[in-house]
Order: sequence, then structure tokens, then C-alpha cells
Amino acid sequence: MSHVVKGRPDLRLILLLGALAACGPISIDMYLPSLPSLTQAFSVSASAAQTTLTSFMFGFSIGMLLYGPLSDSFGRRPVLLGGIIMYVLSTIACAVSFSIGSLVVFRFVQALGAGAASVLARAIARDAHEPAEAARVMSMMAIVTSVGPLLAPLIGGQLLLLGGWRVVFIVLTLFGALCAVTAFLRVPETWPREKRANSALLKSFAAYMTLLKDPVAWGHLLCGGMAFASMFAYITATPFVYIEYFHVSAQHYGFLFGLNIVGIMAGNFVNARLVSQYGPVRMIVAAATISCVASLFVALVCLTGWGGLWSIVFGLFFVVSMVGLLSANCVTDLMHRYPRNAGAAAALFGAVQFGLGALASLAVGLWRDGSPQGMGVTIAVCGVLCYVGRVLVVRWHGRPVVSAV
Repeated sequence: MSHVVKGRPDLRLILLLGALAACGPISIDMYLPSLPSLTQAFSVSASAAQTTLTSFMFGFSIGMLLYGPLSDSFGRRPVLLGGIIMYVLSTIACAVSFSIGSLVVFRFVQALGAGAASVLARAIARDAHEPAEAARVMSMMAIVTSVGPLLAPLIGGQLLLLGGWRVVFIVLTLFGALCAVTAFLRVPETWPREKRANSALLKSFAAYMTLLKDPVAWGHLLCGGMAFASMFAYITATPFVYIEYFHVSAQHYGFLFGLNIVGIMAGNFVNARLVSQYGPVRMIVAAATISCVASLFVALVCLTGWGGLWSIVFGLFFVVSMVGLLSANCVTDLMHRYPRNAGAAAALFGAVQFGLGALASLAVGLWRDGSPQGMGVTIAVCGVLCYVGRVLVVRWHGRPVVSAV
């Protein structure tokens, strides 16, 4: 396909990119109600079952680091299609796994493939739209992307009743196949050959080092990454905290999970309306402050037991609601700061997000003592470090940018 020309937001392209970017989140969220049942299916501990989630996040993170530079050098479209095909094949392998070890490995490979859709959807959106529209487009995409995770745990809980955790992977295989066909038919190439000629592969990877020398980049990585990590501490812990500690059924778990997805959608809707007026940095300042305060509230409730389940649900709503808003603004500002390496910038941002998410997930799993305390402390640490990122962005944003290539 020929590359597109920048212009006004294309609603059909936004819908399509949002759906493609949902591959990773849906692969996590539809699987969540199955975690407690895996402990019985494979006769393993809860911590062992959680490693299947942690391995997915590490794979997602590593995949993102590869796809950004590869797409800067070879174009967005072929790299996107290759990643989605890898996703489909590995999801089939997950469905037929007969040990927790093989499932951990295939989930890792599945995530490597899913990372292509997430990082390249952002890069394609940035390529296809003018800078003034990009943050708004990112938020509109995030609203679309949120629909899948909103429904995924509800669907996952019902699939457990139909045929167990393997059925979840069968459905994910069908979803991945649909994404592959749709991407092949409809996603245009947005990175023209003349730009690829000036983006040698080694230079694209070298761009990571330039980004990591910039305190503003560190601010965005911390702010967006730690907000994301707090969400994954919640994602990893709540199947056990809600279902086992508070005795919520696997089918009803999806409704509590869905409240926070509605919060993400609301946050992105507000951002889409206000970011053109106030700019990404002001939106980051406000959202990071809310996230930090809400994170400390969640920790207080988890450590003291004050208010029980509904106080935790209330606090988590505000923690998770800020994640999409922070992600959209942080990655947009970072990509516009490094326009010649937008793919690498989006890849680094996504990789750090999921890398920190994996570490937060691991911390929650290691803490596991049957109470919500591990989740609360981990989320509080993430909230404070998110605020540190906000301080770096505000302090150094006026610093001149050193070109990455």
C-alpha cells in the first residue's frame, strides 16, 4: 500500500488502530479470571500461575524494543503483519499446552507478537496525523482500545463456564486471525521509503541511547511507566484479592474490573477534549498528581482494612483512570520531541511500561500472603515514582533536544 498523507483524523483508521492495539490488553484481561483455575489444572501455587502473566509482560516489553527500530528501517506495515502472525501461531500453542512451563514459554512468544500491534499502532497514528492532532488521536484510540479490555474479563469468566481456560486461547486465536486479515487489507504504510533510507537499523537502535540521556525522556518513562505498573500490580493481584480474599465469583469479577476500564475511557475522553486547550504537559501534571494521591489512599486501605472491598475499588478507580491519559500524553510528547525516531521513541516507552509492569507483577506475586497488602504497597511505590517523573518533565521540558540521528 502507498503511504498516507498527513491530514485531519481519519475515524476509520483510528478505530482500526485502536482495535489492533487491543491485542495485548485483551490477551491479558480475558485470561485473568482463569488464573485461580490454573492452580488447580496444573497443581501449582498461585505464584507459579502468576508467572504466566509476568512472562507475557516481559515478552511484550522486549518485543516493543525490537519493533520500533525495525519499523523505522523497513516500514510499519510488514513488521506489523509479521508480529500479528507470530501472535496467532503462539496463541494456538498456548491452547494446547499441558504444563505450566510450556504455557509460560508460549505466553512469552505470544507477547512478542502482540507487541507489534501496540507499538506500531501508536507510530502509525503519529505518522498519519499532524502534531496538534496526535495527542487527541491517541486518546481517541485509547477509548477504542479500552472497549476490548472492558469486555474481555467478562467474556473470560463466561468462557470458564463453557470449557475452561483453553477455550480462552481458542477465542484469542480467532481474534488474532481477524486482526491479521484486517491489518493486511486496511492498514496503510505510513513510513515512506525515502525516510527509511535515512534510518539505518543500527542508528535506530542507537536512538535508544540518545533518548536515555534526556531527563525529559526519563520523566515521561517514569511518569507513564509507573502509572502503568500500578495498573499491572492491580491486574495481577485482584484475581486473587477479589476472588479468594473477598470471595467475589469469577463471573462477577469482570464487572468490578470493568469499572476501571470505564474510568480509563472517561480519562481519555476528558483528555481528548482538553489536551488541545491545555497541552500535554499540563495534562500530565494534573493526572500524575491525582494518580499519586489515589495510590497512597489504596495503600492505606490495603494496610489497615478500612472500608473493605469497596474502599479498595474506589481508590483503584482513580489510580487506573489516569493510566490512559498519562500514556497518551507522555508518549505523544516524547515522539514529537524526537520526530525522526518516532518508532524508536514509541517502542522504548512501551517497553519500559511493560517492563515496569512485569516488575510490579513480580513484586505482588512474591509478596503474596493472602491479603491485599502487597498490592497496596506496590501501588503506592508506583504512584510516588510516577510523581517523580512528573517533576522531571516539568523541570527539564525547556531543555534543547539533541538529535538522535
